[in-house]
Amino acid sequence: MKLGRFLTRSVQMVKDPVFFHAIHLDMPVEAVYRRLGYRRAHTQLGPGQQREMEAVLEDAAGMIELKGSALILSADMRRDGEIALETGDVLRSKGLARMLSLSRWVLLMGATAGNRIMDEIRSCSAGGNLARAVVLDAAASEMTDSALDWISAWIGQQVRREGLEVTPKRFSAGYGDFDLENQKVMYERLRLGEIGVSITDACILLPEKSVTAVAGIRKVEREDGGKGQ
Repeated sequence: MKLGRFLTRSVQMVKDPVFFHAIHLDMPVEAVYRRLGYRRAHTQLGPGQQREMEAVLEDAAGMIELKGSALILSADMRRDGEIALETGDVLRSKGLARMLSLSRWVLLMGATAGNRIMDEIRSCSAGGNLARAVVLDAAASEMTDSALDWISAWIGQQVRREGLEVTPKRFSAGYGDFDLENQKVMYERLRLGEIGVSITDACILLPEKSVTAVAGIRKVEREDGGKGQ
């Protein structure tokens, strides 16, 4: 997969997102169990329950179709928590601005688990199989989050060649003071419609298991506390 030039010596940024049309990840089983409230040290599942859970997670893995998109843009941190992107868009969040305080660029990311898993969740719920629906829902949520982790790591490998790194933390619209309305900018710039995602007037992404996030890109910090060249 080719993203093109991320950063050159003249700090030229790519203007089009890179698309990931098939992200293949293992099911994050432990994370799914935690989301469901299970704790290894405190929750005991019988052999039958364990096999049933594994079967549902296997089904989920076969129905989840992870796709994603990513875009790097230069950014200017203004007063009052405004992050002005080179596209002319402005994201507004004091919390996000603090996280990006050492970053000269932002990484916009989006990922979706696709429609098949959501159709199955709705079918199970309508049919009264709520236990299966809950497990499928948890699996889809964790897999979508894992897709963002994967995209962030992939981008991190690319920009590290330029002495840069992706911030370990990221913000999603709707978190803290990063209002959901900011999602419209990310949706449009990431061109999420091209991977089957739509957005409502209330800035909700569809299919439901679709997410966006913002991270920073900054100079790699040396062990002595300085910045890389």
